[in-house]
Amino acid sequence: MTLFSQVTVNAAPNPYLIQPATIVEKIREAEDIDTYRLRFVDEQVRRSYRFAAGQFNMVYLFGVGEVAISIVSDPDEPESLDHTIRMVGRVTKAIAQLQPGDELGIRGPFGQGWPLDDAQGKDVVIVTGGLGCAPVVGAIEYIFRRRNEYGAVKILHGVKTPHDLLFRERFDVWRRHPDTQVLLTSDQPDKTWHYHVGVVTELFEQVVVDPARTMVLMCGPEIMMRLGVPILMQRGIPATAIYVSLERHMECGIGLCGHCQLGPYFLCKDGPVMRYDRVASWLGRTGV
Repeated sequence: MTLFSQVTVNAAPNPYLIQPATIVEKIREAEDIDTYRLRFVDEQVRRSYRFAAGQFNMVYLFGVGEVAISIVSDPDEPESLDHTIRMVGRVTKAIAQLQPGDELGIRGPFGQGWPLDDAQGKDVVIVTGGLGCAPVVGAIEYIFRRRNEYGAVKILHGVKTPHDLLFRERFDVWRRHPDTQVLLTSDQPDKTWHYHVGVVTELFEQVVVDPARTMVLMCGPEIMMRLGVPILMQRGIPATAIYVSLERHMECGIGLCGHCQLGPYFLCKDGPVMRYDRVASWLGRTGV
């Protein structure tokens, strides 16, 4: 199904314009979650489009609307963009009906990504929960493609039930890399679960860190961050070395609608990745 047959753009991507992209692959991650591999229709847009791990696009379905979705593919492969989408609302449920060959619109990229350049030469601890793993997948792939540029990598991921564990094959691949530790946990395990039982913060006890050379990337439920970061700081990791990816309802991507405001920040522009010390006082507060 072609939705953007009359749209032709022959200049560098403009984040204010909707660019048509074809679904080249649809990967089932769970019962209500799919990863969509997209390819820009316009060749010049494909060549000029660039993004940083941790940024997001506004994904648009003609006649329905658009929704902010993290880019989960490797930044060094911008011609093919992966977005993992859960069917939770009107737009995402309509997108779920599409198949390879159909078209979506892409507007972006938006926001601030993970500080992967600053992390070079350091140990990296990645803490995620639930679908919160998606915003950091691109960063993990980026690190492993340049494995000799980083120190030890420790990936700690928690889910509510085993059904919620996405990217199973990727976790298996990641744990085979040298100097890499992958720890998984579930709050409500079943008979198929062979890993830790409990919340993700309990995994901190199984990880050895050198506070002077460690950077933390964290994404997932906000309560996980509010409870987990103080534990990491007690281990000696400074707030300035902890980065969090925050989620708010984003409608415009350019800081105009105000839906994603957090205190003095607009997460679509100042985030979604932010250094913890900048946002610590605003987390958990209502009306901000």
